[in-house]
Amino acid sequence: MNSAERTALLGTQPIGKLLIRLSGPAITGMLVMSMYNLVDTIFVGKGVGTLALAALAVCFPIQLFLLAVGKTVGIGAASIISRKLGAGREKEAGRIAGGSFFLAALFGLLISLSGLIFLDPVLKLFGASSSILPFARDYLSIILLGGTFFTVTVCSNNIARSEGNTRVAMISMFAGAGLNIILDPIFIFVLNMGIRGAAIATVIGQLSAFAWITGYFFRGRSHLQFDWKHLVPRLRQSLNVLRIGSPSFARIVSGSIMAIAVNNSIMHYGHEIHLAALGVTNRMLMFALMPLFGLIQGLQPVVGYNYGAGSYERVKKALKYAVISATVLSGAYWLLFELAPRFMLSLFSNDEILISSGAGILKVLVLMMPVVGFQVIGAGTFQVLGKAGISFVLSISRQIFFLIPLMLLLPYLISPPLTGVWAAFPLADLLAACVTAVFFIREIRNMKLLAP
Repeated sequence: MNSAERTALLGTQPIGKLLIRLSGPAITGMLVMSMYNLVDTIFVGKGVGTLALAALAVCFPIQLFLLAVGKTVGIGAASIISRKLGAGREKEAGRIAGGSFFLAALFGLLISLSGLIFLDPVLKLFGASSSILPFARDYLSIILLGGTFFTVTVCSNNIARSEGNTRVAMISMFAGAGLNIILDPIFIFVLNMGIRGAAIATVIGQLSAFAWITGYFFRGRSHLQFDWKHLVPRLRQSLNVLRIGSPSFARIVSGSIMAIAVNNSIMHYGHEIHLAALGVTNRMLMFALMPLFGLIQGLQPVVGYNYGAGSYERVKKALKYAVISATVLSGAYWLLFELAPRFMLSLFSNDEILISSGAGILKVLVLMMPVVGFQVIGAGTFQVLGKAGISFVLSISRQIFFLIPLMLLLPYLISPPLTGVWAAFPLADLLAACVTAVFFIREIRNMKLLAP
């Protein structure tokens, strides 16, 4: 099947079969991509120690800034491209793709350089104590060197999915994560490089993923055709991409802002062991959320193409299947984490204190996880439809509107105060899902009015 035929299937293939074909590789790819951080955590915890795990917890939200840039440009561009393809405007779609590669590289470079220049102040802002700082410095200084390649890869993967080619994006992620998994134990244990070895393995993996996905586009294998001159983006085009992608940036960066409050609250009410435990649980939760993001990525070209073509019944059916699937996925992870928290944590560390502390934290954090799937699909839907304002509000509602205020308030109402910090997470999940439901139901009703 050539690329044009694959794109045409977005408007003709049965929705259930189409979602499986597109979401399956996307979910697999997102799980594989999350292995970067998960594998680093496992090997660092087993090979370096608890302070190094705390350092990863401090560095993780800073790494999210790079992910946010790639997602912002990639999802913004993909939303426009899928609708352009649905409307038959292929030349415009190719021009948008070319300009988006440049934007992702530019912003990735700016963030990486800024992080390297202000490395210590940034790490201290995110909760690094004097004992954690050396580990965090060693890790993040290397990660930032590969930041530009990572942002372009994330952007490119999203654009590949917008034309219905989830397979190439999945292979890109496999290439990066697979190499990272192989190199981690070599650098950490064999070469005795500690946490720096984990960072080097991650960057090498990212470089291999970058080489694969950019080769797909620049060797002419994509349905999207563009000239080298398209790498210089137009201002209006760039602003539109950033506007639509801004909810992704807001959602991910709000998590980083939240981390400032969370990490510092933990160090105020608790100890470094609690920060390390939260770092491990966050990596597990991120891994659990990746299938939901993969589902959104598979849903995106289906909804974007059919919405652009005016096929609203197909859009509604796709959203129905996506919400059901997301709820089942998030419910399954909730069950796993509630029933086997100690076993899950023991995969990352041999420290009994960390395992005991982390088990209690994990069970509280996932209390409302079954509703998270719907919230992710709901917020992502408006972004795919190009309704950036609503998507922006829904994307930041959990972290900014609910979680941070609750986390600052509940420690004064619940004893011990650290329990109040943990309780803020499930309550914020529930409130965010309720707000999303209001907008989502209204949008479905509007589609019923638009349908012929």
